[in-house]
Amino acid sequence: MTQLPTPDPEAQAHSQRLQQFIVNEITVAGGWISFGRFMEAVLYAPSLGYYTAGARKFGSAGDFVTAPEMTGLFGQALAFQIQEIMRRSAPRILEVGAGSGRLAADLLLALERLDCLPEQYQILDISTELRQRQQETITTAAPHLLHRVEWLDCLPEAFSGVVLANELLDALPAEIVAWREDGIFNRGVSVDAEGSFTWSERPATGTLLAAAEEIGEQCQLPPGFESEISLAARAWTAEWAHRLDCGALLLIDYGFPRREFYHQQRGRGTLMCHYRHLAHPDPFYLPGLQDVTVHVDFTAIIAAAHRAGLGLLGYTSQGQFLLNCGILDCLAELPNESLDYIRAAGAVNKLLMPHEMGELFKVIAIGRGIDEDLCGFAKGDQSHRL
Repeated sequence: MTQLPTPDPEAQAHSQRLQQFIVNEITVAGGWISFGRFMEAVLYAPSLGYYTAGARKFGSAGDFVTAPEMTGLFGQALAFQIQEIMRRSAPRILEVGAGSGRLAADLLLALERLDCLPEQYQILDISTELRQRQQETITTAAPHLLHRVEWLDCLPEAFSGVVLANELLDALPAEIVAWREDGIFNRGVSVDAEGSFTWSERPATGTLLAAAEEIGEQCQLPPGFESEISLAARAWTAEWAHRLDCGALLLIDYGFPRREFYHQQRGRGTLMCHYRHLAHPDPFYLPGLQDVTVHVDFTAIIAAAHRAGLGLLGYTSQGQFLLNCGILDCLAELPNESLDYIRAAGAVNKLLMPHEMGELFKVIAIGRGIDEDLCGFAKGDQSHRL
């Protein structure tokens, strides 16, 4: 594994507290928890998890950089799609997992220029620290629009408008499944004699077993294949069928259609951890101090939505989506050869190029009550690949 930076003593002590919290849970559970439960704890344990504690996560001082942190042109381009959806549903936006608040600020300013401000911009985020950062970001960038922003503690009972989630699904807990000669197993976590986390397997059961059997049959997986199944991402998507009256979910994340996700050359899955801008595959390293993610099976997402009563409105690569939404026109508005233009051009290149974020990241729109085609999928729609 790549040599990773050593955290300071305070951070190490925080990680040790979370590790002991999880060890205690494993003990109470009889010596084993599923990886999905482990992932949920390291990311979301109250006051201890990666997303619920106070460590900086986004940007150059954190562990990774998201598209909105790279350039405001991401939000400017996205605004054209959001404007279209709001005009066909309701002038409301709900962003789930808003990070630093950078995207919210950029969208509000862009929609103001388009004369299409939402009546409400709601944010759902479980982290108190992130809520404070979001408020600070919006107050600094768009103080005159802060009154339109509302923070929620849970999903609304009913909603019309745009539900936006950028890099949310990859951070929802996922189980790890192993297809063995003697059956399908749920990979989980136990504690060894030294008190360290170790992998341990039990036979898969219930909904997880049914999902694994379906995937194994569709993709003809060989014995020894290991990968992830996110029942949480499926459930989160399906839940919107009970809450969305009219509008669309606009989900942006890295992942693949099912046959690519479970390709035989990807036989150890997609699990990846991020610490100080370094990626590595060990989820047991410094619990609470690193991000733990899996790629998204977009076929599973739309299947869950369809079963619940929502429809597919479009699916394509992030690069194609941003081109359709006019990101190059947004770039052209900057003074040519200025420092702002040079910086923005470099960021846009990374967002669009297939070998960067342009192809790995996808955009999927799922909704109800929107019958016309959406501009972000006007060219290069890849729905047939799902």
